[in-house]
Formats: sequence, C-alpha cells, structure tokens
Amino acid sequence: MDKEIEKIKVLIIGSGPAGYTAAIYASRAGLSPVMYTGVQPGGQLTITNDVENYPGYPDGVMGPQMMEDFRKQAERFGTDVRYGVVTDIDAGNRPFKVTVDEGKTLLAETVIISTGASAKWLGIESETRLNGKGVSACAVCDGFFFRGKDVAIVGGGDTACEEASYLANICNKVYMLVRRDELRASQIMQNRVMKNPKIEILWNHETVEVLGDEEVSGAKVKDRITGEEKDLAVEAFFVAIGHQPNTAIFENQIDMDENGYILTQPDSTKTNVPGVFACGDAQDHEYRQAVTAAGTGCMAALDAERFLTSQE
Repeated sequence: MDKEIEKIKVLIIGSGPAGYTAAIYASRAGLSPVMYTGVQPGGQLTITNDVENYPGYPDGVMGPQMMEDFRKQAERFGTDVRYGVVTDIDAGNRPFKVTVDEGKTLLAETVIISTGASAKWLGIESETRLNGKGVSACAVCDGFFFRGKDVAIVGGGDTACEEASYLANICNKVYMLVRRDELRASQIMQNRVMKNPKIEILWNHETVEVLGDEEVSGAKVKDRITGEEKDLAVEAFFVAIGHQPNTAIFENQIDMDENGYILTQPDSTKTNVPGVFACGDAQDHEYRQAVTAAGTGCMAALDAERFLTSQE
C-alpha cells in the first residue's frame, strides 16, 4: 500500500506570484517541488488586465501573461506543476497526509501554503461582465488608468477609506457608496475621507447596476431610505468590501486570525506547525500586491529548505 502513496519533499498549494516564486527557489535548490494550481491557476492576476507596477516589465504586462511567465520559469528549473485542488490535509504528523481532488493521497515532508485570497464582490451581473473593463477590486493596482477621471468606490471600512483617499490623489472626483449612515472605518480614516474635498460620500446608497457595454460608463445607485435611483457618470467602479482568504481547509489545524488569514511568525513564513509555511495573500491582509506576495514566496522556499536541512 505504501508504494502507491507518492512522497514529496516540498508541496506547494496554490499558484499565484507567491506560489510560483516559492517554486522557482525550491526547484533551484534541488528540492523537486510539486505544485497544485488550485481552481484558479495563476490566482487573482489572471483576472487582472494590465499590470504596470511589477518591476521588470517596463511596458506593463497582462496579468495572465505574467503568470504564464512565472509558470514557465518555475518549470524550467524542474517544478512539477499539476492542475488539481488540494481538498484535505492532516497537519498533525509529518510527513503530512494530503488529499488532492478528494481522491489522490500524497505524503509531503513540507508544505508551502500559497492559496491566496479572493476579493468579495457585490454579486451583480454587470459587475462580473465589466470586471477588468473599469470594474476592479484593487484601487492601488488599477487607479492609475483613471487619472483625472470621475470614479466610484463601494465600501465603508478601512480598506475602502484608504483606497478612496488613494484614488482622490489621482482622480478628479471619487463617489464613495456606503450602505449605512456611518463608516465602519477607524476614526483617523473616517476623518481623512470626510475632509477630502474630492470625495463625496453617498450615505445609505447601494449599487443597482454598473453601466456600460464594453467599458464602465456609469453606475446606477439607489437611496435605501427614499428608494430614489440615480445614475453617476463614472469611468471606473471599485469594490472595496473586503477579501476572503482561501484557507478553509486548514481550519482547526493551522493558527489563523479572526478573518481566516494564516498567522506566521515575525520575519518568517513559519506557521504554528513545524514544516508548514504560508506566503502571499493567504497570510497578508495588509499589502496584497503581486510583488509582496512574490517576496514572501521566496521566504517560504528558503524557510522550507532550512527546515529540511535541519531534519537531516
């Protein structure tokens, strides 16, 4: 029976910038990493059109192309990239017993978690249809394309306030759509948006529809108190209602914060389980950028290599 169970030195779960960078470092270290891509190979960047803030691409790059480049580089050094989803893990004992696609069982000496996070969306058809065509869940990534334009942002927490302030620096006008009559953000962030003359907060408003055929041309919004609807003439529509880390399969085994982000030791990618490391947006709710994810992917591979050396 044992002969049928594949044994792996380094298993990488997830395939965004963090996972692929971990794979590049682990494969160059001769650790023969195996990566399972997950349901969205390449992660959030595969639904991002232009990436202009990643070093080394002076003319920018399409998100899917960038992830293809990362994959090819990882494979060039010997990473075994497999399409499949890790559906269960027993982190109680090493080697870790891992189930793929609810059927195949593996034994991994070390595990690098790079499952990322998914943006929360409003769930309206027009938002999905115009995603990447003026609809975005990352103002820092995409705000630059709408310099001097009028834009809208949905949300009332710290992230929404932070992104509204960021947009106000580069856009002509920012409409902030808040479902309630107050912001959930910290007081300092509330003060910042309320004092900014470029930000107009529409209290008790929800989005009915994002307008536009090929790209965003406006947003139909509704006053939740009066029921009155009106159209805002905006060229971009940003959603800032939070992210959900893709970490459910690690619950009750790996320490997380109250929002499901994996906790790592300071200046490290080590989790509470020796031999399990976490990188990228699965453990980073602060920055959530491709370049920071790649940096922690590098750290995770180096941490895994050092761990394996210490076990010899």
